[in-house]
Amino acid sequence: MSASADDAGQQAIARLGFASGQVIQEFGYDDDVDDALRAALEDVTGTELVDEDYDDVTDGAVIWFRDDDGDLTDFLVDALTVLDDNGPIWVLTPKSGRSGHVTHSDIEEAATTSGLHAMTTFAVAPDWSATRLSTRGRGK
Repeated sequence: MSASADDAGQQAIARLGFASGQVIQEFGYDDDVDDALRAALEDVTGTELVDEDYDDVTDGAVIWFRDDDGDLTDFLVDALTVLDDNGPIWVLTPKSGRSGHVTHSDIEEAATTSGLHAMTTFAVAPDWSATRLSTRGRGK
């Protein structure tokens, strides 16, 4: 990887906002995921990503989701089950024009159904976009 590509990758990882010692749960792992991104997440946190069966509290979630993966709402509800308050959920989808691309409106619909909302989307890897979901603010 070139220095500029490496810098761009590090900036993308930094934008995800994970920190050392955090436990990140991963959903939707398959052979098409970006292994360099996974490795970078593990480097940043200093821990291995935990799988869908993990049942302790997590600090964040990464969901690899493709158009034919079923119901995104189900993945989001599963992620929320053990997610610490205010922990981010990142939905990683194939970029536009790639096989399995998911529209932003589909992500927003699933998020709303799950009590979440989409906050930001950006390119996180050569073939993947990341959309951050967060809980809706409650009136104080």
